[in-house]
Amino acid sequence: MGTSGMDARQAAPGPYRGLRVFRGEDRHGFFGRDAESRVICQLWQSKRLTVLYGASGSGKTSLIQAGVIPLLSPNRTDVLPLGRVSYGSCFPQAALPAHDPYVLALLMSWSPMATPTRLASMTIPAFLRARPVKRDTYGDPTLTMVAIDQVEELFATGRRRHPYRDWFFGQLGEALHADPGLRLLLSIRADRLRDLLPYERELAGSDRERFPLEALDQAGALEAVTRPIEGTGHVFAPGVAEQIVRDLIQIRGRANPAQQAEGVDPVHLQVVCEALWNALPAEATKITAGEASLYADKTLSEHYHRVIAEIAAERLNGDEHRLRTWLRLAFADRSGSRQPVRQSAIRLAGISRATVALLVTRHLLRADQHMGESSYELAYDRLLQAPAQEDYQPRAFPDRLPTEDHLRAAESALREGDLVLAEQHGKEGLARSDQDDLRVRAQIESLLGNIALKRGELSDAVSRYSAAAQSFETAGEVASVGPMLTAIGRLRLTQGSPNEAVRHLRAAMVRAPADLTIQTELAWALWHGGHPDAAVGVLNDVLDREGNNADALLGRGQMLAGMGRARAALRDLDRARPLRWPFAKIAHALALAETDSLEEAQQEMMEALAEAVDDGPLLLYAARVEELAGKTTSAVDLAKAAISAQRPALPEHMKQDAHRLVGAR
Repeated sequence: MGTSGMDARQAAPGPYRGLRVFRGEDRHGFFGRDAESRVICQLWQSKRLTVLYGASGSGKTSLIQAGVIPLLSPNRTDVLPLGRVSYGSCFPQAALPAHDPYVLALLMSWSPMATPTRLASMTIPAFLRARPVKRDTYGDPTLTMVAIDQVEELFATGRRRHPYRDWFFGQLGEALHADPGLRLLLSIRADRLRDLLPYERELAGSDRERFPLEALDQAGALEAVTRPIEGTGHVFAPGVAEQIVRDLIQIRGRANPAQQAEGVDPVHLQVVCEALWNALPAEATKITAGEASLYADKTLSEHYHRVIAEIAAERLNGDEHRLRTWLRLAFADRSGSRQPVRQSAIRLAGISRATVALLVTRHLLRADQHMGESSYELAYDRLLQAPAQEDYQPRAFPDRLPTEDHLRAAESALREGDLVLAEQHGKEGLARSDQDDLRVRAQIESLLGNIALKRGELSDAVSRYSAAAQSFETAGEVASVGPMLTAIGRLRLTQGSPNEAVRHLRAAMVRAPADLTIQTELAWALWHGGHPDAAVGVLNDVLDREGNNADALLGRGQMLAGMGRARAALRDLDRARPLRWPFAKIAHALALAETDSLEEAQQEMMEALAEAVDDGPLLLYAARVEELAGKTTSAVDLAKAAISAQRPALPEHMKQDAHRLVGAR
């Protein structure tokens, strides 16, 4: 075998994608899903809502990007980029105002060049309304095609994020009802399909359809094996491609003979074919039975044992035995055959849920439905056996992995919510980076700051953002310094240092004078620092420049309510609707109470109190509502709670009012 020829083949892009997702530019090499692509394309255009579902690894993302979207006529449709509801970004998250993270992620995927601070205050309907109307050759508006991938991520978070999910679907529903030409395609793992059902009804009523994506059938699998090498100068010897497909069908159905008719796992096919291609001798033009004999099982066995070693290195200090033992105990029946296990019944036994999620992402586990229950199943039955004699000792991070690849891997892990892996990649990339590559170092520092922020380690986040700001400043990328300083300012405010926050935010304004979000944050820092009139003045300036700035209207309305300017507050807050955040609701309640709408005010007050229990300003506003309603005891109790609250604490200019209420008893 010519080693140099094989190395050149491996270095060049091959005809098979392996584990890489097919994108739009790969459409000419995407085979085996023609029928599914046509059906989904037709459903998407004819139904207000289409739901594509299938097991993890079934190829939903590739199907949408390389199979379905290329079939849409550019003259009759306006297609937005494929949407996601999560993001892993080096943009400093602490610089963002209060927002729905799912909505922001979607808008960022639709408009990747826009500033996240700008998108954070937008809603889905507002974003879609702001887009230019595309028209067909007759001057009529085209259909607007929206696809959102990996919707299961909406259901994988804790109870704290449930309101964000409801708001997200509420905004999608509002957009669908406002635009009869809007068409929505949701792609979701089958194990989360039941969670989506209530929202499906709200979104589209009966004008919806579901489509299940199954394994590749025999004809589709054969096409996916043979068609990619057309034009490469290589061919399969007669019967060889068919034998590979038969082997892959047998592997998928080995746990249960009844499953054989279900076809080929797309992940298995791509792994096997990519490895076969890379192993061909340089001089070979025909793929014969000799090269392909017993290749599927051998390749998959090597691949999965290698991935187990990598995950063990990343998560379990290299303890492969522990991971293999857990897989065998969790997923083998008494006879040693693989069996599906209900997700609710999975026994972790020291294996973290993040590691289980990583096993799904790396395709060792298949997330699916079994007998109507969400389940996990081993993707390959030989994982239950001990590895062969080959010594698999891969590194989690190869020596030659470029620094930017570490950054991209860290962003991907952060998108998946895997903070451990994201931090590992980030620190490894920082350690390997060239001291002169200030831009990449700054991006990694910012991403590590985002990880610290998610963990609640605010001091570490400030340190990381400060290092990023310094690197950007030295590199001359002044526009990138502003968001870093904004993030630091907001964190200093959270830490109870409003004067420090003002200093950093003023510095941010110098670097980014056109960013009105920074001015809005400066107003809040001034307000918390005991300067409400100055804060309102800053917001007045923002609204003079952009009259419908939702964040500025919301902020000014909340401040004016506390200053006793109820009617002005109501005007601002009503213009900024919907009022989703607790402090906005309580400010509206206080303004209502000050205008004698006491019953409505108290109802809104109770809603706000149910969402926030340690917010000093919110509790004081609630105390003032109770005082105006003549409920002195309740007002005093709420004022006492406001004085002791810490998240956030009462601003200086509000403490006197709180003590007045406490002394009123």
